[in-house]
Amino acid sequence: MRAAPRPLAGLAVVAALIAATPRLDSQAPPASATPPLVTGVEAVGMTVSNMERSVAFFTNTLSFRPLSDVEVSGDEYDRLHGLFASRLRIVRLALGDEQIELTEYLTPRGRAVPADSRSNDLWFQHVAIIVSDMDAAYAQLRRHHVEQASPEPQRLPDWNPAAGGIRAFYFKDPDGHPLEILQFPPGKGDARWQRAGGPLFLGIDHTAIVVSDTAASLAFYRDRLGLRLAGESVNYGPEQERLNAVFGARLRISALRAATGPGVEFLEYLSPRNGRRGPDIQANDVTHWETTVRTWSSEAIFERLRGRWLVSPSIVAIRAQDRTIRSLLARDPDGHALKVVER
Repeated sequence: MRAAPRPLAGLAVVAALIAATPRLDSQAPPASATPPLVTGVEAVGMTVSNMERSVAFFTNTLSFRPLSDVEVSGDEYDRLHGLFASRLRIVRLALGDEQIELTEYLTPRGRAVPADSRSNDLWFQHVAIIVSDMDAAYAQLRRHHVEQASPEPQRLPDWNPAAGGIRAFYFKDPDGHPLEILQFPPGKGDARWQRAGGPLFLGIDHTAIVVSDTAASLAFYRDRLGLRLAGESVNYGPEQERLNAVFGARLRISALRAATGPGVEFLEYLSPRNGRRGPDIQANDVTHWETTVRTWSSEAIFERLRGRWLVSPSIVAIRAQDRTIRSLLARDPDGHALKVVER
């Protein structure tokens, strides 16, 4: 049995979180050019209702490894997340080179994921976990009795040059968060996903979000924040319908990348157009996901997102070890959360 984490309050606690993140040199812009405001995608986070259960799921079923486990509270966290009198337990896990961050709100407790959530609802977000052997990975998930969203793994058709030959499967974690496993055929995906002799679960390729309007999302992520558009496709057909469990699914898919970390993928359902916009999701709701991105200037991002996008009323400064982490929380045009950290 794991000993209960020692409650830590205030600013000093973030040292444990920082220890889980590789130390980076200054990201200050060179005098000759201004780089993109977002220099990397650092982690993908989700709110969970039972941390012990979630950690067991990700480590035992999917081979994530623990990095840190802390409790935090204080005014800086209330301002960052837009909540009052909050106390959080935060666990960082890694798979390959990528990280996820699980957060349980000990107070105040939030709402569960709606039982009737669908893959085309606008609160949908998942992480795509790359596997070296789809059949073996699917068998592993079946042994652990995961909740399936797809009936079985799907092989996307060869007529689609961007996606042909990719095998994919949707399932859910114990809280109902959607997840995906993917296997790339030779010649597709990052070269590191093609290395022979590796583990079954390799890492995270991207996080995917459902968007209502690709142009509006590009204006936010590409034009305001500096992520680059890496590729686009339109996916449809019976394989896509079974993968997403949405009859008649026809998706416009746009892949964006920063210089480092997993990608951010837009899923715009061209049909059916009946995906629901969620209620006002707060950070303690289990529906809440957040993508943590790194920047060299939190002030510049704050100014670009000032007004309708910001959750944090100001940049929050947290002192840990020998440096200060400046952070803020924002929401994109469809309500997906973006945590910005300056490193």
